[in-house]
Parts: sequence; C-alpha cells; structure tokens
Amino acid sequence: MSKKPDNALRLLIVDERVEDAEALVSGLRNAGIAVRPVRAATADELTTALSGPADLVLAALAAQSLPFEDTMQLVTGSGKDLPVIAIAERLEEAQYDAVLSAGARAVALRHRPQQVLSQVHNEWADLEARRAQRRLEARVRETERRCDALIESSRDPIAYVHEGMHIRANAAYLEMFGYDSFEDIEGMSLLDMVGPQHVEDFKQLLKSLAKGDPPPPRYELEARDLEGNAFPASMEFTQAQYEGETCLQLVLRRQEFDPELAQELEELRQRDQVTGLLNRPTFLRSLEDAVDDAGQNNGQHGLLMIAPDHYHRLLQDIGLDSADALLAAIGERLQAVLQDKALAGRAIGARFSEHTLAVLLRGSDYAGTSALAEQILAAFSADVFSIGTRSSVITASIGGVQIGEKIASVSQVLAKATQGVESSSDVGGNRFEVFDPAAMDRAEEEHVRAWVARLREALDNQRFVLHYQPIINLQGDTGATYEALMRLDPGDGQLILPGNFMQIAEEHALLGEIDRAVLGQAIAVIGQRIQASRPTTLLVKVSQAALDDPGLAAFIGEQLAAHGVPGEYLVLQLPEAKVFTHLKATQAFAEAIGRYDSRLALEQFGVGLDSFQLLAHLKPNMLKIDRSFIEDLPRNEENQTRVRDIAKRARELGIRTIAEYVQDAASMSILFSSGVDYVEGHFLATSSPVMNYDFE
Repeated sequence: MSKKPDNALRLLIVDERVEDAEALVSGLRNAGIAVRPVRAATADELTTALSGPADLVLAALAAQSLPFEDTMQLVTGSGKDLPVIAIAERLEEAQYDAVLSAGARAVALRHRPQQVLSQVHNEWADLEARRAQRRLEARVRETERRCDALIESSRDPIAYVHEGMHIRANAAYLEMFGYDSFEDIEGMSLLDMVGPQHVEDFKQLLKSLAKGDPPPPRYELEARDLEGNAFPASMEFTQAQYEGETCLQLVLRRQEFDPELAQELEELRQRDQVTGLLNRPTFLRSLEDAVDDAGQNNGQHGLLMIAPDHYHRLLQDIGLDSADALLAAIGERLQAVLQDKALAGRAIGARFSEHTLAVLLRGSDYAGTSALAEQILAAFSADVFSIGTRSSVITASIGGVQIGEKIASVSQVLAKATQGVESSSDVGGNRFEVFDPAAMDRAEEEHVRAWVARLREALDNQRFVLHYQPIINLQGDTGATYEALMRLDPGDGQLILPGNFMQIAEEHALLGEIDRAVLGQAIAVIGQRIQASRPTTLLVKVSQAALDDPGLAAFIGEQLAAHGVPGEYLVLQLPEAKVFTHLKATQAFAEAIGRYDSRLALEQFGVGLDSFQLLAHLKPNMLKIDRSFIEDLPRNEENQTRVRDIAKRARELGIRTIAEYVQDAASMSILFSSGVDYVEGHFLATSSPVMNYDFE
C-alpha cells in the first residue's frame, strides 16, 4: 500500500518505554510510511490523545501503567473507528483469543518488525477502505437525491423498469403516453406500450437484459400511448439501481428526425476530429463499462495507454504548426493495428489526452494485452512516419493494465496505466509495461532489472548530476550556502528524481556507490567555487549506506585534499529516523568526518516521539526541520509552536536550524520571528543546475 507523503499515518502508541515506541515508529518509517506519532503511557494521556485525530493504535500488551483492557475500553468509548493492534513480546493461543475478544483487530510480535509492518499495512488499508465506503455512501445518497430531482425535471421521457414492469417514471414520460400520474402505470408492463408487431422481439430483448447481457446502444420500435396512437420511438437502456433494487433505466425519444442523420451526428460527437479515434468522454464510458464488468467477475479486459517518445523534442523538430499532423499520423498508425481481423469488434482506440492515445481490448487476458502492445510498438518502429511534408522515426512508450476483479476501479486502472507509460519512458522508451494484479511479481522483476541496468550505466558514465537550491541565512550572514540535489540524467533531457530509483538502489546495494559519486562531484564543485573566489557551503544528502561504509570518511578526506577544499564547506545530511535506529554508527561517522572538519546535519527533524532526546547522544551542526511543520505554517498554530520550540532548544544547544519547503511570505515572517537560522524553498528560489543566487 502506497501513501502520498502528505497522507501521514496518525499513530497512537500505548507503551511505557519511549525506546520501544520509537523503535516501532522507526521501523514503519524505514518501510516508507510517513508517521505522525503520539505516545500515551497513562489513561489521562490516552484520553487526551483520543480527542485528537488518529488512524491507528499500537498498544503494548505488557504495559503496566495502562493495562491493555483499559486501553480497549477507552478506545471503544471514544466512539471512533480506530483499529487497535496489540504488540506482544510473546504470545500463546489463549492470550491471542482473549486479545481479539477484547476488540483488537490484530496482534503482532514486537521482535518481528515485518509482522508489525504487515499488520499496520492491512489495518490502515482496511480503515481507509471503510472511510472511503462511508464517504461514497454519503455521496451516493446525495447523488441519488439530485439525480431524482434532475430526472423529474428532465424534458427527456425517463422510466425505471424492473422485470419488465414500471417502478418509476418522470413527468415527461407520463405526458408522452398520456397519463396523469405514475399511479396510472405503476406495475404496468412495458410491453403494453409497444406496437404489436414489435412485442415478440422486444420481449426477447427484455429477457436478455434481465440475464445481464449488455443493452444495445439504441433500440427503435413503434410505441403506443393511452389512446392507442402509434409513434416511432427510440429507446436507450442503462443498467441502474432504484431504491437499492437493480433495474433498467429507459430513456425514450420520439423519432422526429432522420435516423441516418442522427447516427452521423452521434458518430461525429464521439470522435476526435484530429485522429479519427474516439474522444476521451466516449472512451471513458466504454472503460467504465469494462471495469464494471470485471468488477462483477464477468471477464477481464486490457487497457493500453500509448505516448510517443520524446514528444516535445519531436515538436521542436517538425514545428508546433505540425502538432495535429503528428497526432493524425500516430492515430492512423494505431488504427491500422486495430483493424486486424483478430481484434475486430473487441478493440477500440481513442485520443485520451494531448498526445496520449488509448486502446481498450475487451475479453483479453494478460498474454493478449501484451501481444497487442508488442504489435503497436512494432507498427510504430517499422516505418518512418510521414508528417505533412516532413518525415520522422517515432517510437512509443506503452503502459497497460489487465482489468480484472482485483483492480476494478477506473481511477486505479488509469493511474496504473499512466505509471506504466512513465516507467517505460524513464528507462528509454520503445517498450511497454502491462500491470497485471495476477502477475505483479513478474512485472516488478522486469521493471527492477531495467532500473538496475540503468543505474549501473549511470554510475559507469557519470550520469548523476547536481542541482542547487540556495539556503538563505535570516541572521545576516551573506555567505553562499546551497543544498545539492541529485538527479539522474538519462541523456534525453528529462531528469529523473531520486524517489524513482533510490529504493531499487538500496535493494541492490548501489547506494554506497551513488553516495561516493555524488560526494565526489559536490566536493569538486566546491573546489571550483573556491578557486573562483566564491567560497560556497554545500549540504549533501547521504544514505544509510554511508553509516556502514568504513572507508567513506577517508574517501571524503582524499577528495577534499585533492580539490583544495576545507572540510567546513561540506555538510552531510542524514534523516533523524535513520540516525535514531543507527545511533552508534552515526556517532562514529560524525567523529570520522569531523577529523576533516566536515559537518553533520539531521534532516526531517522533529517528527520523532522525542527528537531532542537524540541530541543527548549526538550533537549535529545543523537541524533541518521536517517539511510537514512548514507546509501549512501560517494556518497551523500547533506547527508554529513546534517550530519555535525546535529553534529555541537548538539555539540553546548551539545548533543551527533550517526550515525547508518555504512557499510564501507569511511563512517567512513567522520563521524570522521564531528564531530559525536558515530558510529554503521555492518562495525564495527553485533549484537550478547553476549557482547564481545573489546572497548579498
């Protein structure tokens, strides 16, 4: 389960020992979960904590000052949907049953962090699902109320039919057939309103719809009103629910115009005029139908999103005035693939966004979806594209999703397909990735292999580059200070941020090499600045691997000497959570780099259970306050208080503070009055490949 950075887990920990509670928090953070923890050791503390926002409770079974049974009573009494996971030192069957009977959702052993992580993932996901369901139910009720009002006031004749009988009809429908009120037709068969020559065929249609078969887009017949007057009509059916009961929604229209002209207009309305493919709204309706079908376990379907590689570079080559011609050529090439007899009636193509096309392949398994993606790639690369008077070689990046019961949500399907396009593009393009919930491991292995090869190539060919964001002193010091931000340059002009590959690098023991590549480059840049009489301090992030690399400090010393750089100009950053769980290694690392006068900074500071307890054992030169306290600073008094407290306590210890992610003037004013030493953020300056900020 992935969570956005701004969607932190609000964790309530019931534990007497701060160290044990911090270990739980660190384990979750190391697994990539953003955590906002609160610890309670007494009933009063727990009561206070429960009055605030919370997502999950981790409660120690062995707690003496607040027994587990009391914890459960207080949580239950709060009236909140708040799952409790019991944390046990050891567990017997009878105790397990008793804990679950008391209301805990799960039990995890403290000495098995992977088990704790798994239970937290599961319970948090379940909680989010329950909250989402409640939100959706409320929206459904409101939507139904609005729809009912819209249907009643609609000029289109609309009725709801269950097993061929009317259960609801609006005023326009009643007027069309000459009835005064719904009571006049309630329970009346729809067949009674159909011309006798159409009754048998219409009866068969109703039977097929009752079995769940998809309705025809349009059904034409002769209808009869109360007086027996016949008139040509067209019907449009949609599966619906009315008062919780499955039924059909029927929209009935008089045929008062040329059917062929109407069909032609409808065709134009559904098509993108540049590519000739379906337009986005029409395609989305088909996608929603496919997703609904898969959600009911009626089959599986494939979605492909296709984006031309290096699109913006192509536009520069052929000219902006040829953008439509480019899309038309790409659309024509895709249409040629979809006209294959084997795909007839199953595949539909669309222009989904500015330069992204989409294909829905109904009744397709993973192999079929992948085969179509390969066909499209081959068709793109087989021949040169003719674009007006120009020609060009065009390849594509394709992201696919196998739509099945496990991923029966339009938003999920589109998100996964988009990720596939981006991932394919990030590793060079002219390839595809199809996400299949039933084959996630295979797809993930292919993705990881491609990334490992790419990272190895980047290390061998010095493709890691630095961008620099200025850090401004609020206390009057005009010395140049920047944070060095690593990027991966694949050579196509599209820089890749570390969040896309650092996890893979860690899993394949590449972090140490990346640290050295970045540090070597940063020190060389500082040396160049000193030689140009522009001495500059750089803050450089290092990974946890730096703490396990006994030769890194010596490497830093060698690089400093080689480039004539005093060590004080290099500040190495480590996250507070990593330092807390590797304290002895960090102490040794700080001492080792200190021999060369290099300094240490703790980033993401302040979100631990007791962040300042850490400073009793380690004294960094700088603290970078966690961005979660800065993002909403002008409107959050609690965060303002926390920032002032961190700045005050750090100043008392002789430690400088940095506030990052500063976005507005109001935040700047608050930070200045709070005693923070440095600020950094887009409000002041964005990162850049050159150092050109005027600190004077």
